Amino acid sequence: MARLRSAGFLQIAVGLFVLQAWLIADAGGTAMALTLSSTAFKPGSKIPSKYTCEGDDVSPPLSFGGAPQGTKSFALILDDPDAPDPRAPKRVWVHWVVYNLPPDTTGLPENAGAAGLPKGAVIGINDSKQASYNGPCPPIGRHRYFHKLYALDTTLPVKALTKADIETAIKGHVLAQAELMGTYQKGDP
Repeated sequence: MARLRSAGFLQIAVGLFVLQAWLIADAGGTAMALTLSSTAFKPGSKIPSKYTCEGDDVSPPLSFGGAPQGTKSFALILDDPDAPDPRAPKRVWVHWVVYNLPPDTTGLPENAGAAGLPKGAVIGINDSKQASYNGPCPPIGRHRYFHKLYALDTTLPVKALTKADIETAIKGHVLAQAELMGTYQKGDP
């Protein structure tokens, strides 16, 4: 009986060792986190005026990587939580909504709307009630602008969705999220 217990214990120990080795090896292949960056500005720094209402009002170039296994699409939202005044914010203003970006997408070029989005991608409705990019244009003070990228295990309906529509649709479908924040105040170069 003691021998059977020892043999059973040994089998369990070997099984746990094999499982642990497999998990460590698997983690090495999937440990990369979703990333979002831009060559136009560094995280937390000023967004160049070119990408705002005082410049060309075009979207900045964006790069992303580290999509987790099972990603079927990406969604991107650009919003400003400091509207209208960072000292007394009253709402989050949505500047840009893009979704159904294919899972092999690794970024968006400058002026993505005119340069061409990947096949299947959809531009949603921003708070100006337009299906377009509207760059930073703060009425007062320095605002923060958050580019939020979501890796999803699904695709979304192919119709013009708002940020609220997307937030509802992606519940339970977000595999990973990345964020890039830049700031802008009128008069910045």
